[in-house]
Amino acid sequence: MRYSNLFSQTLREVPTDTEVASHQLLVRAGFIQQLGAGIFSYLPLAQRSLKKIMAIMREEMDAIGGQEICMPVVQPAELWQETGRWYQIGSEMGRFKDKSDHDMVLAMTHEEVVADLTRSLIHSYRQMPALVYHIQTKWRDDPRPRAGLIRVREFTMLDSYSLDRDSEGLDRQYDAHYDAYFRIFKRCGLTAVAVRSDTGMMGGKMAHEYMYLTPIGEDSLLFCDSCGYSANRQVAAMQKPVPAAETALPLQKVATPNASSIEELAEFLHIGKEKTAKAVFFVGKFEDDEKKIEYERFIFAVVRGDMEVNETKLTNLVKAKELRPAQDEEIKVTGAVPGYASPLGLKDVLVVVDDLIPQSPNLAAGANEVGYHLLNVNYGRDYTAALVADITAAGEGSLCPQCGKPMRLTRGVEVGNIFKLGTRYTDSLSATYLDENGEAHAVVMGSYGIGVGRLLACAAEEHHDDKGLIWPVSIAPYPVHLVVLAGKTMDTMQTALEVETLLKEAGLEPLFDDREESAGVKFNDADLIGLPLRVTVSERALKQGGLEFKRRAGGEPRIVPLSEVVTAVRNYLEEAASSAS
Repeated sequence: MRYSNLFSQTLREVPTDTEVASHQLLVRAGFIQQLGAGIFSYLPLAQRSLKKIMAIMREEMDAIGGQEICMPVVQPAELWQETGRWYQIGSEMGRFKDKSDHDMVLAMTHEEVVADLTRSLIHSYRQMPALVYHIQTKWRDDPRPRAGLIRVREFTMLDSYSLDRDSEGLDRQYDAHYDAYFRIFKRCGLTAVAVRSDTGMMGGKMAHEYMYLTPIGEDSLLFCDSCGYSANRQVAAMQKPVPAAETALPLQKVATPNASSIEELAEFLHIGKEKTAKAVFFVGKFEDDEKKIEYERFIFAVVRGDMEVNETKLTNLVKAKELRPAQDEEIKVTGAVPGYASPLGLKDVLVVVDDLIPQSPNLAAGANEVGYHLLNVNYGRDYTAALVADITAAGEGSLCPQCGKPMRLTRGVEVGNIFKLGTRYTDSLSATYLDENGEAHAVVMGSYGIGVGRLLACAAEEHHDDKGLIWPVSIAPYPVHLVVLAGKTMDTMQTALEVETLLKEAGLEPLFDDREESAGVKFNDADLIGLPLRVTVSERALKQGGLEFKRRAGGEPRIVPLSEVVTAVRNYLEEAASSAS
């Protein structure tokens, strides 16, 4: 490719609307251009890298028995209504009507379509196990797109779906994907870790997320370095302290002026925060499956004062579509008083308490009166709850649920996920097969996905310096950046054209910078674009006996004889690929 014909341009200045390094560099290097919030065009350099990423994905999926298909982006709403997700998913789903007034969906994912294909094509246990995959466009109307390709609304995913007759078969395919995904990330130059995660809108019995650890990540992750436990904070468990046994003391109402927070209350009463009960208020959105209507319900959550509510755990526990913080006026309607609230005496409120609360005697809690709290509040005697379960969020230093050692909290970007769906979708769509005895059973599904654009962005986030991108050989848009500098006494362009031909004939197509620009401009652009190897044809290099080779990843330039250029390029690329593996 001649640089003079490249449908792209580099930028010297950092765009003002970019937040993270990958976004800045992919825009500045001419890989992507934003069309709207969370919507990007992929220019030729990005498209070439994406094709290499997708080729790696296809190789690894084929290696574990995958068969590639392609499913529609636009889907009839009836499928989503059959599984119930039409009613469960909120405004992030792209809904519209076709000209026949039929409800339609822009695909967020393809479980419904796979289940529909399964009920049409799978009839016997002899047809399984089966594994299908595709690489397809998705739409999710995320209200907060950010960080370039890290969080977008339109994106491309590798999706694969396993079909099995039983859970044992699902386990085998899940394990195969677990390992294959690590191979994909490694081949793309990215280090990822797998953590237990929430199944979310996908449903199912188990899920893992693959995380690229980086401070720019939105996900909080817990790791135990002692035993290897890892989980997304949304689902992370922890060992909770066992409170000392105490005799339940009588309730006592005390004045607590200007003590509307846990910190102020503990300081005023000269007690630790662990001796208080924290009230947290939410309004949950629920779906009546029979009436097909939505309704809201007030939720009063109670945790110990030294802990925080985990909204994901709470959402899953109460089976809400979503939660939002309750407003002060909504709190007051229940009879509770913001800043001085407790569940004592409240009616028509869904009370949920953390499982540590019943073990924690004589806590200080609100009196539902401004300026007052109650001492010696005991669960069971003074109030009860509709639900008692683990609803606390683990954090830095929380004790590992497996070994009891302190855990560390870090951040990461989710680059892939795998789910054991079970029969969540095949039950809904009556996708069954007949076993050896002629008995019908629901097909057991697994779902697995990697964001292609997000993987590209994370690779850019991982591989760059202050000059620009530094692409791994495996996903670089071109292996070589061929630069020609005008000579005064030698025809450097003619030599560069010969080198270009030699490389192309060897299957090593270069990005050939044939522009009439200064050496500084060309070298700056080469560093910014970040191809693995720069080969410079200049009068000085030719006088020294050849061409100048310089690795983008670092090291001193060296002169390579013209007759050895193809061999030298191949050797470098093989060495770089080998060191990356």
